[in-house]
Amino acid sequence: MSRSILVAMSGGVDSSVAALLLKSQGYDCHGVTMKLFSPCALFPNGELPPISREIEDARLAAEQLGIPFSVCDLQRDFRDAVMEYFVRSYEEGFTPNPCVECNRCIKFGSLLEEAHRLQCSHLATGHYARISQDGGGRMLLSMPRDRAKDQTYVLWSLSQKQLSETLLPLGDLTKTEVREIAEQHGLRSAARRDSQDVCFIPDGDYAAFLMRYTKKAYPGGNFVDAAGKILGRHRGIIHYTVGQRKGLGIAFGKPTYVCGKSAADGTVLLGSNEDLFSRDLTAHSINLIALPRIDSPIRVEARIRYSAHPAAATVEQTDEDTLRLRFDEPQRAITPGQSVVLYDGETVIGGGIISSEK
Repeated sequence: MSRSILVAMSGGVDSSVAALLLKSQGYDCHGVTMKLFSPCALFPNGELPPISREIEDARLAAEQLGIPFSVCDLQRDFRDAVMEYFVRSYEEGFTPNPCVECNRCIKFGSLLEEAHRLQCSHLATGHYARISQDGGGRMLLSMPRDRAKDQTYVLWSLSQKQLSETLLPLGDLTKTEVREIAEQHGLRSAARRDSQDVCFIPDGDYAAFLMRYTKKAYPGGNFVDAAGKILGRHRGIIHYTVGQRKGLGIAFGKPTYVCGKSAADGTVLLGSNEDLFSRDLTAHSINLIALPRIDSPIRVEARIRYSAHPAAATVEQTDEDTLRLRFDEPQRAITPGQSVVLYDGETVIGGGIISSEK
């Protein structure tokens, strides 16, 4: 392995400690921050999101560590691969996870290309996960030691090549240990808070972002029940996601939840909490890591959202790009557009984008 490593830096404690650890191991580290969008263009009248301060924070972190630093302008790539994907998915009635697409196309795509340009053999990040190689040379992705910080859910789409050129120095550390290391070395980032939101939607108001970004007015439509009966009017499908109860703008005299939505006819399906549970799903755009193909049904544990606990299921691969899962126990609010990630113990088998509950 080359001793030159490109380290993705955000100015936060995780990426700063990742760079510190690699430097202490004798690697020649080069810090880099991605410029992904212009905050002023997206937030012309309001407070700028934390991303607007990230470049300066990362520069200061690299300066403190004594490593070279640069900014990689990936605004066009990010807009085309992530933001446009996010908008298109929402308009089509899905609830996407933009971090998955950003990791696949931008952080471990365009930024890896920057690593090659700088003659670095690997890209390192502060993700909490582990990468290893099996006896046959296949790259594996596994949960980290700190399960509470596990980020394998957003890394399932990485290819064998991407995994082989990636270093994750924090996989065997807990978050507490990472902060302690930062404090011991006097890093400015030691007490910095973690970012929790989608970087380009820091207030979490997806609908407001869509209207601001596209400059479009999205039409309202009908709330309907399972029989197709019209229950009232809604503000537009972009305002709702599966499992939502609050903010419906209409009272039914009993707890009522969003159970589905259709871009084709603009309807939002409402029902009870019990109606949200299902045992089956299909997934597309699959990526398998631990094995090249699922030749026959296998037992797995699967997560249907970042915060979900793995649940026992049986999965079969129905064609080159599709999986079908059946859970042992019904799962709540299986949401089209989100990722389903499959595990064998700690090891990620692979994943896909949820197409439907059937």
